[in-house]
Amino acid sequence: MDGSSPAGTEALIVAVPETAGSALYGMVDVLSATGRIWRELVGEPPGAQLIRPRIVGLSRTPFLCGNGIPVAPELCVDDDPLADIVILPEMWLAPDDPLQGRYPDLLDWVRRRYRTGSTVYSACSGTVLLAATGLLDGREATSHWGYQDLFRTCFPAVRFRPAPNLVFADPAGRIVSAGGTTSWHDLALHIIARHCSPGEALRIAKVYLLKWHGEGQLPYASLVRAQPHADSAVRAVEQWLKQYFRDAHAVSGAVAQAGLPERSLKRRFRAATGTSLMTYVQNLRMEEAKRQLEESETAFEEIAAEVGYENPAFARRLFRRTTGLTPGQYRKMFRPVAQAAEPLESVSFAGEASTKAEDGVA
Repeated sequence: MDGSSPAGTEALIVAVPETAGSALYGMVDVLSATGRIWRELVGEPPGAQLIRPRIVGLSRTPFLCGNGIPVAPELCVDDDPLADIVILPEMWLAPDDPLQGRYPDLLDWVRRRYRTGSTVYSACSGTVLLAATGLLDGREATSHWGYQDLFRTCFPAVRFRPAPNLVFADPAGRIVSAGGTTSWHDLALHIIARHCSPGEALRIAKVYLLKWHGEGQLPYASLVRAQPHADSAVRAVEQWLKQYFRDAHAVSGAVAQAGLPERSLKRRFRAATGTSLMTYVQNLRMEEAKRQLEESETAFEEIAAEVGYENPAFARRLFRRTTGLTPGQYRKMFRPVAQAAEPLESVSFAGEASTKAEDGVA
């Protein structure tokens, strides 16, 4: 259906008990405003609604989704509704919950919609539901960075990319996934730009103060996550490294602590955690560097030395590779968040000059 038609483009947004209400109703609100809200704000004649979002559930019976938010579906999967667009929004899922065996009728409906020409979009953990359909097998996708281990273990056929804010699974762009939590903003803007116009997407962004996360997810991702595994030797090494990661010989120290041959420990460590022993040490160091950039005005050269790097240039390159930003850019992005809890009169802007200096030499 052409977005310029009076009825607007049909968009069906899936809701199940695990769905996050903020993402569900945020998407409904933003898409419903296309073609109209900007005109109202600037005093232009009323326009036609360009996208018509409707909620589709497992049944039409009202229910409570995540955090007890009420949902009253307009359609259900048994109706087999047709639409130009199908959206699977964020869900409240544990990072080890693959939705195994749940919602087979819904999964069948999503597969049918894709086969009959619908464009399928997912946001954040909604990509877990999309992966369960099998439509992502052999294709690239993204989700919240916290689910990358779930994809590695439960959906190995999916080429998971934790860094981008949007990933196109196919050249035609008929399957698009968005990253973590508020990346539904990026997805909504993409949908509006594609199915209405780039100009309308820009107008909606201005009205709702939506930010395009061009930096991707890397700046927001935690480099160190607790992995459930049964290797007690690896668990002991992980605990030891959390205390001694700053040591210049942290890797050899971990090997000595484990009392295992180096090759054996490295093999077991990667099998249990999904990362190498050296990368784990580097990630611990980079997480500490991030914390200090967020909470202090200390120059990055000093931070680099404190977390275990004699060569600040190497530490700077590693920081940019793991976060997608220079140390100065990272501080500029996240330091104001830390300062938000401080009384206004105590907020210091002394770090501005050091931020510029750091960016200048990166």
